[in-house]
Amino acid sequence: MIEKAFKGNRYYWIWLALLALTAGVGFLSYLKQWDYGLGITGLSRNVSWGLYIANFTFFVGVAASAVMVVLPYYLHNVKSFAKMTILGEFLAIAAVIMSILFIFVDLGQPGRVLNIIRYPSPRSLLFWDMISLNGYLLLNLVIGWSTLDAQNKAEPPAAWVKPLILISIPWAISIHTVTAFIYAGLGARPFWLTALLAPRFLASAFASGPSLLIIMALVLKRVAGFDVGKEAIRKISAIVTYALAATLFFILVEVFTVFYSNVPEHSSHFRYLLFGLEGKSSLVPWIWVSLGLAGAAFILLIIPPVRRNERALFFLSMAVFISIWIDKGLGLIVPGFTPSPLGEITTYTPTIFEMLITKGIWAFGFLIITLLYKMAISVTMALPAHGDHGHS
Repeated sequence: MIEKAFKGNRYYWIWLALLALTAGVGFLSYLKQWDYGLGITGLSRNVSWGLYIANFTFFVGVAASAVMVVLPYYLHNVKSFAKMTILGEFLAIAAVIMSILFIFVDLGQPGRVLNIIRYPSPRSLLFWDMISLNGYLLLNLVIGWSTLDAQNKAEPPAAWVKPLILISIPWAISIHTVTAFIYAGLGARPFWLTALLAPRFLASAFASGPSLLIIMALVLKRVAGFDVGKEAIRKISAIVTYALAATLFFILVEVFTVFYSNVPEHSSHFRYLLFGLEGKSSLVPWIWVSLGLAGAAFILLIIPPVRRNERALFFLSMAVFISIWIDKGLGLIVPGFTPSPLGEITTYTPTIFEMLITKGIWAFGFLIITLLYKMAISVTMALPAHGDHGHS
């Protein structure tokens, strides 16, 4: 089956070359960071997490969101999700790999990764994060490859695959819950010290991940003739709408609690994010763009005719994806460190090396997605028209 990923027209190979080139530039930039250290980034003593951890958090959510197509198809036998499910499983593989790479580059020295393995501690949330991410990656690799291989051979999947699928559903929830606990467990950071963080992470993940699936499904329909079906798109768009509603509700609840109670240690972080503090307001335009995109997208998505219009849905899905990337990216990380426990306000701006490394990991992730999707599409489109993905 792997050979199917390396057959395509000129435009396909140009796309692969562009992704490989961008990933290569990112890798060379990482070698510079490896040699010089994290001093080439915009990180500092006061803001020790930045663009890398922001993207790590976001893509863990994208990976977890695969459960929104796996659960209806395998547990509730929603046949319209047949073609969408394999796209979700393969997207989860690429998203987890990207998440792991963002942790890797954030550690500075790669050898530090081994410390979690050499000195495992059940009391460490990072230990559980390692278990959950790598376990979820392995589950999706086995499930995705086994089901696609069975489909390629026109056979039903092996009986042992179904229990793995059932295990992967709660496991998907766990990877983003553990991520949220890493933040919420830092008691000296009031911005993250909230029981709403895990539910908010999951709600936003179930909006951003399916939004990306919709975007990819519509792009594949146009460039590859691979149609997941209007019913699948409509159901996924409804999931995005409900998840976005929950996300906005959680944000409003958080804002009300913080500003109504007006506890300085909590409200100062939100004031910095939303309005700026002491003349420092670099994040203010970003977060208001995020809120504006989310609010406008939600208003339009709750109108059924708009949601059923694929052209409009494409742009609304882009708006949701970008909005949540901003909110769970710099809108989550930097305000957690600013002001510091001593009241210091440190402005964080990613350097060119950080951005190149980040772009490189994005490109590598989309290179993986492209190859996996090419393989899946080649197998699926070779089936008879009445075929149902070979899934049981």
